[in-house]
Amino acid sequence: MSYGPKPWQQAHWDWRAAGNFVFGGAGSGLLVFTALSGARGTTATLLTLGALGLVGLGLLCVWLEIGRPTRALHVFFNPRTSWMSREAFVATLLFPAGLAAAAGLAPFAWLAALLALVFVYCQARILKAARGIPAWREPLVVPLVVATGLAEGGGLFLFTQPLHGLAGPALATLFGVLVAARFLAWLAYRRRLAACAAPRALAALDRAGGMLQTAGTWIALALVAPVGIGLVSGASAALLAALAGVAAAAAGAWLKYTLVTRAAFNQGFALAKLPVRGARP
Repeated sequence: MSYGPKPWQQAHWDWRAAGNFVFGGAGSGLLVFTALSGARGTTATLLTLGALGLVGLGLLCVWLEIGRPTRALHVFFNPRTSWMSREAFVATLLFPAGLAAAAGLAPFAWLAALLALVFVYCQARILKAARGIPAWREPLVVPLVVATGLAEGGGLFLFTQPLHGLAGPALATLFGVLVAARFLAWLAYRRRLAACAAPRALAALDRAGGMLQTAGTWIALALVAPVGIGLVSGASAALLAALAGVAAAAAGAWLKYTLVTRAAFNQGFALAKLPVRGARP
């Protein structure tokens, strides 16, 4: 890596940092869909614990990425200005609420879903706060990351449809709306980024965006549409929903991984005037 006027790829956040956004966002979205489904009993417990496990796995990835893991509690020291601190505080509320919901206390399912929405929003703002990286600081990264997390969570919920059968036409339609909203957010984000991001960053994003468009949007929508409008039911509907869910979730995860790692190019140095030996200032 060399420093200079040309953009260079940051090396501080790797797959471990990306894991927080991938797993944390998907787990948050799964909590939202679990609450909306009205799941009860063992099904609600398993879905909620699975969602909390994903969020916890994401936070574990962040802990592994920290240079000094023994100082992890320092993340709580600056909630007034740090979105990472706010994410940590929300997580400390999310887990007790989620565990209460998993224990069968139904009202806590809605509280956990609300906290999950706040959690994924904090994640999006963490990226936006990185001023030196054009692909992150773009304001439209916030709706893109939030929509991606919700679509991923919905995808995981539909992926487990053969096990619980709770993803009826209404939730399938909501999933389709989120997939479409994510794609529109991606198009707007990519258009705004064209004028300021490094060519290599744009190339990496375009490769991930191609997968998002093909598998994560068109294929996912084509598979879930018959379920949403009630053309199929039973085992056929469960299979189509599961395939649509895994396509949407995988494409979203790859986009966020690319955004955090491969597209994370610094803007480089902007020097309006360069010093010249022997010349007066």
